[in-house]
Amino acid sequence: MSTRIGIVGLPNAGKSSLFNALTRAGAQTGNYPFTTIDPNVAVVPVEDERLRAVGQTVGASEIVFDTIDFHDIAGLIAGAHKGEGLGNRFLAHIRETDAILHVLRAHEDPQVVHPEGSVDPVRDLEVVETELALADLEVVERRIGRVEKGARGGDPQAREELAWLQEVAAALAAGRPARAVPPPPELSGAARALGLITAKPVLLVANVAEGDGEVPAALAEAASQRGVPVVAISARAEAELADFEAGEAQALRAELGLGEEAALARLIREAFSLLGLIAFFTAGEGKPAQSWHLPAGSTVYQAAGKIHTDIQKGFIRAEVIPWQELVEAGGWAAARERGLLRLEGREYLVHDGDVITVRFSPPSG
Repeated sequence: MSTRIGIVGLPNAGKSSLFNALTRAGAQTGNYPFTTIDPNVAVVPVEDERLRAVGQTVGASEIVFDTIDFHDIAGLIAGAHKGEGLGNRFLAHIRETDAILHVLRAHEDPQVVHPEGSVDPVRDLEVVETELALADLEVVERRIGRVEKGARGGDPQAREELAWLQEVAAALAAGRPARAVPPPPELSGAARALGLITAKPVLLVANVAEGDGEVPAALAEAASQRGVPVVAISARAEAELADFEAGEAQALRAELGLGEEAALARLIREAFSLLGLIAFFTAGEGKPAQSWHLPAGSTVYQAAGKIHTDIQKGFIRAEVIPWQELVEAGGWAAARERGLLRLEGREYLVHDGDVITVRFSPPSG
């Protein structure tokens, strides 16, 4: 299943412009003929220069980047937790995502009306946070009502869950997110089942004016206090630049003072890093060079399952080499001659940037 990032924010925050930029950026990648798989979902490649280097070194047939799904979620307004506006739809869609990309308007434009009457990204952040916390509080209180009976009856698991839920409820009532009260390991399944929105990792996006690459100081301070990352991007400029070829876009970016690196590339990288994922690669001569992602601390056996369930079922062992060593050696043959390839069993912990070849027994029949 793809990684799903929900784009949220108040109306006119720049969500649609950012979503359009992401959609167009994905459409320019040859391996993805059309990136909109649903009216509100853009599938965007997570480009990785390390994979390009590996593919070129081994003579791969093509480069296939892993992807990330960006979901453009209906704009939220005050009272969404009570169903105001499209609140119920908003909350249902955001619960299905893995992480949240929160767009905050940080530029003046008299032609675009702000729903709160003025531009203040910190206030807007607090409005959305309050709505999400109140929505989560309702979920937690309903769960408390169901767990209390078992706790009173002496069920030790119910007692432990109740104690945790009460801590979460207190945090939410005080305006703190559910992620501030992580569940005990034995309750991780119950916590996932709750689907609390404020338990999800968050990336703040300051939608700034063209040529302004700085996060407003007040918003940077608010992000620091919350312990969440924040990036600055001009959604409108990036949406326009996404229509140009790479060379033209780079020249225009320099002319507009937007820096050499596309803000979208930085945004995609930051969004993917929210979930603590690492990349590994598969590549062979005349075969696709492909990137895959899995949580840090995963085993090579789990990595095999990302490639294909049959490969995992028939796992024998894996040939592993860091991407840089493979590139420096000049290819597979030279790497083998130098003894750089390691044979690892299923308990080997994958490192970011490993190039992996799984030896497996194909299923019979």
